[in-house]
Amino acid sequence: MKLIFFYLLFHNSLLFCESTIRNIEVNSIKRNDYKILPLVIRNQYQNLPYLFLDINSLPEIYDLRNYNGKNYLTKSLNQHIPQYCGSCWAHGAMSSLADRIKIAKKGKGIDINLSIQYILNCGSELGGSCYGGSAVGAFHFVKKNGFVPYDTCQPYLACSSDSKEGFCQYIDTSCSKLNTCRTCSTFSENGGECVGLDYFPNASIDEYGTVSGVQNMKAEIFTRGPIACGINANPVLNYKGGIFDNPNQSTEIDHIISVVGWGKENNQSYWIIRNSWGEYWGEMGFMRLKMGGNQLGIEDECSWATPGSWTELNKPCYEDGSNCQL
Repeated sequence: MKLIFFYLLFHNSLLFCESTIRNIEVNSIKRNDYKILPLVIRNQYQNLPYLFLDINSLPEIYDLRNYNGKNYLTKSLNQHIPQYCGSCWAHGAMSSLADRIKIAKKGKGIDINLSIQYILNCGSELGGSCYGGSAVGAFHFVKKNGFVPYDTCQPYLACSSDSKEGFCQYIDTSCSKLNTCRTCSTFSENGGECVGLDYFPNASIDEYGTVSGVQNMKAEIFTRGPIACGINANPVLNYKGGIFDNPNQSTEIDHIISVVGWGKENNQSYWIIRNSWGEYWGEMGFMRLKMGGNQLGIEDECSWATPGSWTELNKPCYEDGSNCQL
């Protein structure tokens, strides 16, 4: 029987994926990869923070990168390497879930990072692919499937079965035991092989759902952690820093990010956004967006998920994985 330690996962949101960036000019045209697949169930939850939290009690500044002297965020990500892949929906979802696990652990211990490639390999019917998807679909998949492996099981390749970009056409990204959690013993010329494991560290989701509007978003973030939200990414392709404030831009969503808190500067409140375009973009991979007015569609469609369980004590596997196969 497969040994699985489930952890928490997150929410459901009408999240969309990013469009293809072929030209990084201010007026470049992006393909909208927003997709909510037909089988996705958007909401599975009971209690919502905004129903019981006194919103007036929230602080003016709440930054999970530095809250009471601690960082509660996991590592930053880059969806665009080793080749382009429109998997923002999976990055925003799994990043926010991993952060919520860290919060549940009170910031102690080794960070848990989740396998986004596994979502691409096995979650195409609910989540999406390199050509688009939704965060709510990613959450629904993990909830239904029961687990998502840690990223040391399946590192990110930026490929899905429908992508021919770069080396994607030459590799197998089908859903299989090998493409769930694998290890390789040695060079094939020396008789080595790669095998799929039946026992591996993983995490699960308890509940997931959607949230929108400034007050409700703040209540959700403050109570339970980062959320995945949709934005119009075209105006921020060349973002270099500062508080983005342009209410004339479209609110049509084509990209998913995570919101990890809020701040205030010169009497102007803003959202703290973590993107999945690497730390060389924006403010070390982050940006600030004026709060209120639904700029770039930020306050329209957000998703969350709560952790179920996660592996902290694993079944020790041999290097070649021979004792972790059924």
